[in-house]
Amino acid sequence: MNASLPSQASRTFGETAAIRCERAAAELRAGRPVVVTGGQRRLATLALDSASPAGYAAFAAAADGRHYLFLTAPRARTLGLDTAHGIRIALAGHDFAQLPALAWLRDATAPQDGLHEGDDLDDAATEIARLGLLLPALISVELPAGATPFDGCLQLALADLRSGATQAGQDYELVTRSPVPLRDIGMTEFAVFRGGVAQRDQVAVIVGTPDMAGAVPVRVHSSCLTGDLFGSLKCDCGDQLRRGLRTLKELGGGILLYLDQEGRGTGIAAKMRAYGYQHEGLDTIDADAQLGFGADERRYGSAVAMLRALGVQRIQLLTNNPTKVQHLRNAGIEVLGCVPVTGEITAENEHYLRTKATRAGHHLDVDALIMAAQ
Repeated sequence: MNASLPSQASRTFGETAAIRCERAAAELRAGRPVVVTGGQRRLATLALDSASPAGYAAFAAAADGRHYLFLTAPRARTLGLDTAHGIRIALAGHDFAQLPALAWLRDATAPQDGLHEGDDLDDAATEIARLGLLLPALISVELPAGATPFDGCLQLALADLRSGATQAGQDYELVTRSPVPLRDIGMTEFAVFRGGVAQRDQVAVIVGTPDMAGAVPVRVHSSCLTGDLFGSLKCDCGDQLRRGLRTLKELGGGILLYLDQEGRGTGIAAKMRAYGYQHEGLDTIDADAQLGFGADERRYGSAVAMLRALGVQRIQLLTNNPTKVQHLRNAGIEVLGCVPVTGEITAENEHYLRTKATRAGHHLDVDALIMAAQ
């Protein structure tokens, strides 16, 4: 599919850049290549996370042996490679079975040659993988001018990727609102919004009757399947969710935004891989780095869009995370102050909480919380 020649259906139904980004992410998830275009340059890319041995062999043959593996800067540094932008590793002669060791397994050995710095097309391919909740390890090849075996693949322009991300953060619509009584909280209202890439549903839980024109107490909570639903002891997310709701009630009402951002934006599969590394002794940040992720991959465009749709401009934010405050302020939401929200400290999550305090800058005094609980 040529991105520069939209189909009749695309013209009729108003295909947007965000939709084209969604289609590209779906192609990568399905184990098919996508072609990223920027000016006169073209890059064919395949996500290692969803590739099969047969798919890799076909890609390598179509690339005529010029293919490479792109790794992000966090992953490259775990291999001892000093790069600010990510690294290309030439793959000629590499078997498919060797690639996971380079891409995300621990104690891998970096090759000594065939290394080159990545560029903006590699960043674009990584962003498409992120949209598809795939690991940021891409098998890619720069395409020459003229016809290539990749010409039938879906194409996505850099401009579409940039504008699609902007659209995704703004294009949220209210789908429905309904009263929902919650244990220990009383009657609330769930407002469901739909939008962004993949048109995921996001939920605003309105507690009490907050004054939307004033400084509204708000908790922005990213989903945590293991903690919120199953009561995992490895984190304090479930405690923060329930205590956040109680705090909103105590403050006279407010809004909890429940965002579909599992694993700090990496997805449930990557989160489980990171949990495995944490079980081996790594902290949460180093575990994510092994997989190629930064310390926090979450985005807050959906939260901003929902607040604006609800008529909220000024908030009192329930958080321990100063980075979250800055994200919302950068997006034009006036954060007038913060209210801490803490959970129960257990033997299983103490190291996790100390990591959040010492390495991610969260406002948490773990020792004081342990003393207060005794």
